[in-house]
Amino acid sequence: MSHPPDGPYGYGDSEPTPWAAGIAVVVIVAALSSVGVYAFGSALAQVHPILSVLVNLTAVGGATPTAWKWRFAPVTRWVIAGLAIGVALAWVALLASAL
Repeated sequence: MSHPPDGPYGYGDSEPTPWAAGIAVVVIVAALSSVGVYAFGSALAQVHPILSVLVNLTAVGGATPTAWKWRFAPVTRWVIAGLAIGVALAWVALLASAL
């Protein structure tokens, strides 16, 4: 399934991309999601480290198909980018704290 360069919504170049607002949304969502994923992952790691890994992988695996469908939506793409960055940062922090 192929979408045009402007995505399936067909907005074209009618409005410029709001980079400043979009990057602000990415930073805020990345900060909130990384804190949440790290806190939940570290709490689960205290119970059992494998449980933490399994729950994180299950959550990301379950959310990925929906996020992939929303990647072209005008506002949602910024939130998705923030979530992806936040989860990646939290996973790096969890791995660093485990070592």
